[in-house]
Amino acid sequence: MHPNPIFRQTPEARNVAFARAQGFGVLAVVAEGAPLMSHIPFLLSEDGAVAEFHLVRSNPIARALAAPLHARLAVVGPHSYVSPDWYGVEDQVPTWNYVAVHLVGDVELRPQDEMRDLLDRQSAQLEDQLLPKVPWKTEKMTPDVLDRMMRQIVPCRMRVDEIHGTWKLNQNKADDVRLRAAEAVEASGMGVEIGVLAALMRDAGG
Repeated sequence: MHPNPIFRQTPEARNVAFARAQGFGVLAVVAEGAPLMSHIPFLLSEDGAVAEFHLVRSNPIARALAAPLHARLAVVGPHSYVSPDWYGVEDQVPTWNYVAVHLVGDVELRPQDEMRDLLDRQSAQLEDQLLPKVPWKTEKMTPDVLDRMMRQIVPCRMRVDEIHGTWKLNQNKADDVRLRAAEAVEASGMGVEIGVLAALMRDAGG
């Protein structure tokens, strides 16, 4: 998370809503040597207290979960490079604007018989966003094939103790400077969802 507190004043409810909407992040746990990391889709409860996901059984993190592990789930949203020329004022430096939320807590393996329910809820949340498409459901699978595939994944749960958000949107600049940068980001930015980022920058005034 960025150390400047001006970028960390977003209410917790907005951080939770952002993480829930993204539904995809990088799970990191401490192990011998470098941290173990895995890119995962997840479900987050409305209050942000519980994140649920599954891992491939052969995933090193899954293998390490003989006992609960302290972990961080990093969720990244729109981001872009910002050229100092875009501000229209002197003595600026390059930077990168972004939105990110970190969920911190203990991760544990759940009983294998919870896997089907978790898979159904995960797929339903995503498939419902594809309407008017008829949602895919596990009932479409041949039972034996589904059982065999589910044995290869394990259900996990994180009890979230901390939520940290960084919304770095040039809040430390004057309004006219920030708005010029937002226009340039939308027109020429390099990153992900630059239009969304530009809109957030426009709304970031005090």
